[in-house]
Amino acid sequence: MSAGALERRSRRTERSFDWQARDAQGRLQRGRSRAWGENQLRALLRRRGLRSLELRAVKVARIRPVSRGDVAQLTRQLSALLRAGLPLLQALQLLARSQTHSGVIDLLERLHADLENGMTLAAALRRQGPVFSTLYIALIEAGEASGRLDVLLERLAVHLDKSAALARRVRTALFYPAVVLAVALGVLAVIMVVVVPTFESVFASFGADLPWATQQLIALSRWSTQWGPAVLALALVGAVLVQRSWRRKAGWVQGLDDALLGLPLWGPLLRQAAVALWARTLATLLAAGLPLTEALHWVRGACGHRAYAQATVRVREQVARGSSLRLAMARESLFSPLLQQMAAIGEESGTLEELLQRAADFEEAQLDERIAYWSGLLEPATVVLLGLLIGAVVLALYLPIFQMGQIV
Repeated sequence: MSAGALERRSRRTERSFDWQARDAQGRLQRGRSRAWGENQLRALLRRRGLRSLELRAVKVARIRPVSRGDVAQLTRQLSALLRAGLPLLQALQLLARSQTHSGVIDLLERLHADLENGMTLAAALRRQGPVFSTLYIALIEAGEASGRLDVLLERLAVHLDKSAALARRVRTALFYPAVVLAVALGVLAVIMVVVVPTFESVFASFGADLPWATQQLIALSRWSTQWGPAVLALALVGAVLVQRSWRRKAGWVQGLDDALLGLPLWGPLLRQAAVALWARTLATLLAAGLPLTEALHWVRGACGHRAYAQATVRVREQVARGSSLRLAMARESLFSPLLQQMAAIGEESGTLEELLQRAADFEEAQLDERIAYWSGLLEPATVVLLGLLIGAVVLALYLPIFQMGQIV
């Protein structure tokens, strides 16, 4: 059995215990720890100079998944406790007691147990699977090495908050049009499957030729009624198959990513959001004390786009050969002129971290203006377009009735 499989198996058999113990001075101590059994927990307590009095297994409840927002909030709270002078183990224990989120409690207990066993915080975070990104762990590792863990946690919490807010703003840009489009398609489906067949039976009693638009609408309704369920089922099966094989096909991911970045309206928004996130992440890494080449190594996956990851790798190679950051970025078409100028000024003045933060703020401000502008245009344009479409369907349904009225 592999080491990873053994670790996952041991993780599943660990349990949480509430305990009471006395220290060397006879003072009563309470806490919650994870262990594979009572014997191991007693050994852990003895190692900490505590004599166990009472151990009580915690009932296992359904564990909720930990979201990015939970991680950001937890990071900020841990930073505040460390800045107040609390040791890391005690801070994790206090946080676990104050939480109501079952997933966060379980996470904190696992981290506490790993730290009790002598692990560093970065190593303990690495064992938690996909909860913490490689970028997050790299910053924690830098904070532990520099002795500025509390400061790095605060910067990391700000970075997570701003990154999440930026992602929400980009998603909001198309949320309203997508909802309107989905509702309109649902209305059109009801018209095709329910309303049009009813009108077709009425038209049959007219005994006259129907207008071309009405004939096409009836033909489309018949096709939808006959083949619509089969097409929908095939679409669902295809979506499931694509989702399962998506991560195995790197070329598909690359092709979709390039296609999204090249879209006329959506592409510029994605590129500007990626540039802002790239600049803010690099500034945060530099603030942690990482050298530029090492910071570029970690920032390559921050944007979520493979095109930016590949461009960052090329930039890092140029910087490692002695090139300035601005010249290396100038060879890539994905970085904005503003970011290049800020990088040049920062390198010359020795304030690269600060200038990158300002560039990120400026890019996000411009992105907000673009989103507000295009949202203001998209919303009425979507309503008008769908109104015309539904209006054309209704007109095609009533054209035979209008013709009969003219004949009469």
